Amino acid sequence: MPVCFALFRGINVGGRNKLPMAALRSLLEDLGLEHVRSYIQSGNVVFEAPRKPSAKLVSSISAAIEDAHGFGPEILVLTADDFARRVAASPYAHAEPKSHHAYFLGAEPKAPNLDALEALRTKTEHFELKDGAFYLLAPDGIGRSKLAAAVEAKLGVATTARNGRTLQALLDLVAKP
Repeated sequence: MPVCFALFRGINVGGRNKLPMAALRSLLEDLGLEHVRSYIQSGNVVFEAPRKPSAKLVSSISAAIEDAHGFGPEILVLTADDFARRVAASPYAHAEPKSHHAYFLGAEPKAPNLDALEALRTKTEHFELKDGAFYLLAPDGIGRSKLAAAVEAKLGVATTARNGRTLQALLDLVAKP
């Protein structure tokens, strides 16, 4: 059975779209997914699926959450190999884990405005778009980063970002039996 990562966007943030991880794990198991594990409350899940991830799986998960919790989050589902490949492709993986981020893209950007992002970049920030992800090094944090705040709008596609610490923790979930 393929091992998959589900990255949920915008759940348990700022008191909105509350979804306890125990409830999410149970819901995913009810959909026939196995060995469901989660990491922190922001929607990071690893599971085994009967087949490779598909748009149908994503819509089934979102619809089940909508039925049970009243909102249908955006979800990106990747195979473990695809997730690991994108994490390994980060040019900033050597940096302090909280300062480097991978933005997973909902689709390939058709006309990303990288010049606009470059104009927002501070002296300490660096970024790269490649291999289905946008990689950001922000050693001063992303809380007040104008570049980080503009990534989705300037790429023109939905994104969901994880920092290096979360990326490693998710890879560790797969490594554990």
